[in-house]
Amino acid sequence: MHVAIAQLDQIVGDLAGNAKRMLAALRDAERAGAALTVTPELSLTGYPPEDLLLRPAFVDANLRELAALAAEVRDSALVVGFADRHEGRCHNAAAVLAGGKVAQVYRKQCLPNYTVFDEERYFEPGREPCVFEAGGVRFGLLICEDVWWPGPARQARDAGAQVLVVPNGSPYHTGQQALRRQTVGARARENALPVIYANRVGGQDELVFDGASFVTDAGGEVVQQVPAWHEALALCALDGATPKPVRGTLDPRPEHHVYHALVMGVRDYVRKNRFPGALLGLSGGIDSALTLAVAVDALGRDAVRAVMLPSRYNARISLDDAREMAGILGVRYDELPIEGPFAAFLDTLAPEFGELPPDATEENIQARIRGTLLMALSNKFGAIVLTTGNKSEMAVGYATLYGDMAGGFAVLKDVAKTLVYRLAHYRNSLGRVIPERIITRPPSAELRPDQTDQDSLPPYEVLDAILEAYVEQDASPAQIAAMGYPAADVRRVVRLIKIAEYKRRQSAVGIRITPRGFGKDWRYPITSAWNDWESLPG
Repeated sequence: MHVAIAQLDQIVGDLAGNAKRMLAALRDAERAGAALTVTPELSLTGYPPEDLLLRPAFVDANLRELAALAAEVRDSALVVGFADRHEGRCHNAAAVLAGGKVAQVYRKQCLPNYTVFDEERYFEPGREPCVFEAGGVRFGLLICEDVWWPGPARQARDAGAQVLVVPNGSPYHTGQQALRRQTVGARARENALPVIYANRVGGQDELVFDGASFVTDAGGEVVQQVPAWHEALALCALDGATPKPVRGTLDPRPEHHVYHALVMGVRDYVRKNRFPGALLGLSGGIDSALTLAVAVDALGRDAVRAVMLPSRYNARISLDDAREMAGILGVRYDELPIEGPFAAFLDTLAPEFGELPPDATEENIQARIRGTLLMALSNKFGAIVLTTGNKSEMAVGYATLYGDMAGGFAVLKDVAKTLVYRLAHYRNSLGRVIPERIITRPPSAELRPDQTDQDSLPPYEVLDAILEAYVEQDASPAQIAAMGYPAADVRRVVRLIKIAEYKRRQSAVGIRITPRGFGKDWRYPITSAWNDWESLPG
């Protein structure tokens, strides 16, 4: 028999649209001979629906839509994720639709409540296994987190399951694909059962889902790999309860997956929120260059506009490089010099500033003029402003509130500066779009004469290593210094991370691609007396 994995990109809250797309996938699967079609976790509501689940009207509407969808499923079986209400409690559930009705319901037992997950806020855990028959094979249902723990799989096996089916809403980060294969393989070996792992694909606010669904045999070996970053309807052929091997692998390069994550994140955020396009400030630097490349790959050149906002401090080569890149990509490109507004600000403030020397105040004025102009264009024409700052800058506060932080979506918010360079090389390997000089020039904000980023920061190789250890791995400053990084650098960087928290709280939502980004999974207080760097020298 055949099982169809419907790796779909659903929209949160679009109950009728999601049901329609699942029904279309089911019909395609039936024409291909599938007796069972599996859709991802919470495929009816979209994932994650967050506080929509606290609204009884939303849960009621999803139950009505489930019943209507069930009436259309008669010739095969369809697994649909939905929000169930059982004995007055809400559950993350999966329904087996067959024979024109809801034949069985499984309620997720293990509710994740860490990193970006807070399912205990919304759901009660289930207690019972669910085993159903389709095409002469007995399938045991699990949902996402259930497969990360031994209990639910063992329950399903003991209830007579021959194959485990797992609908998932597993977000991407740089280590997640390997973790999934390792964990699912362990469950398969423990129970001597094949596993069909069906994951969603698409972007939802800061989260991106890579799909990358797969099938393992009873020994835990991956025997079928569905492509990442695309919707797909994949057929898994079972000989009895044994899956037949199908050739296919994932690209092993992390840059490949991160770049596709950024493209998908931009495409779905703009499309699902119905913006007509995007615009960004193109500075001639590496961050805005990568952001422009991602935007064009996501939306097409006709939907992207680049604006150069030069000041008295911009080098000529910055303008030349920005013009060249815009020409390569074929996007609309405009130059709006900010010298006039900048001079007007300085004249207005002259009585207040007097003879005080220039400092970051004047630098921030320039950034805020740029942010104001970009937002004005956004308001007038409807395109969303993509911010161009990276994770390294956001971590230590080297970004200007209401300036370069102004915008609606932060493409590189979780991308460290060293990774920005690797992604630029990766994108150019597919076809040169970023001029080489943009990649090789020392990075600079160009807000004062002869400025470079390394005037006031450790080398990015050092900075990013400290950030990864402290932010993503929870290492202490003492542990990081023991790794060989200068204690003075560690002390300074950790202090900057703390005092920049108020800025990050006001930053645009951005795409998460690491195990911990500055979004749903970073919840530190702005006001705090905990200073864990003070014991370090320097």
